[in-house]
Amino acid sequence: MRPSLRQACQMRAVSMETGVNKWAEGSCLIKMGGTQVLCTASVDLNQPLWKRLQNKTGGWVTAEYSMLPRAVGIRKSRETLMKDHRNAEISRLIGRAFRSVVDMEKLGRHTIIIDCDVIQADGGTRCASVTAGFVAMALAVRHLLKLGRIKENPIREHVAAVSAGLWENDLVLDLDYEEDCVAELDSNFVVSESGKFVEVQATGEQHPFDKEQLNKLMDMAKEGCAKLIDLQKKVLA
Repeated sequence: MRPSLRQACQMRAVSMETGVNKWAEGSCLIKMGGTQVLCTASVDLNQPLWKRLQNKTGGWVTAEYSMLPRAVGIRKSRETLMKDHRNAEISRLIGRAFRSVVDMEKLGRHTIIIDCDVIQADGGTRCASVTAGFVAMALAVRHLLKLGRIKENPIREHVAAVSAGLWENDLVLDLDYEEDCVAELDSNFVVSESGKFVEVQATGEQHPFDKEQLNKLMDMAKEGCAKLIDLQKKVLA
């Protein structure tokens, strides 16, 4: 039995709340078990500088991820004092996830920046950031549509993310920290609404893994992300 008493394919309790930041064009607070992440989407009415310099058309979507100092058990220094390469890698992952489902031409010459700040970490923070960050982005797009800055919704489909892995010889979905820190195989999956994979991150922490194990984890993740996307739709309705 898992430490949380969940079944192998059972996810933690998930909730999302929108409108939690009155200044941001879109915001969403997600709670996945003990993990809590606040995602805000800010709209810049200009292209990023690199696109302007290269005379590119269309907009851009990017993301920044970070953890608050006491998001974890021992205080973590702020990134302004100590560069965190893990945060940078996760930021790029989140940005890629959003760009995979957005038509940049329909977004026009606008930039949407999604900030994902981990309030409390208990495993799966990058996946929670993708899932809630999408909701914040969708709200920011609604803001642009309401202002008449864009004519069509540039979002082609939803996207979400979930972790999965091998824990004590069992393949399990949505690892919490107690499982993640000792998992034999640790993986993260970003999946679109159409069931296609945007990104797969899988690492054999203690020993190599085979194709059959990876395929089973992908199937589990696909089902998990479908449930998360259903929740996204309810929150955005």
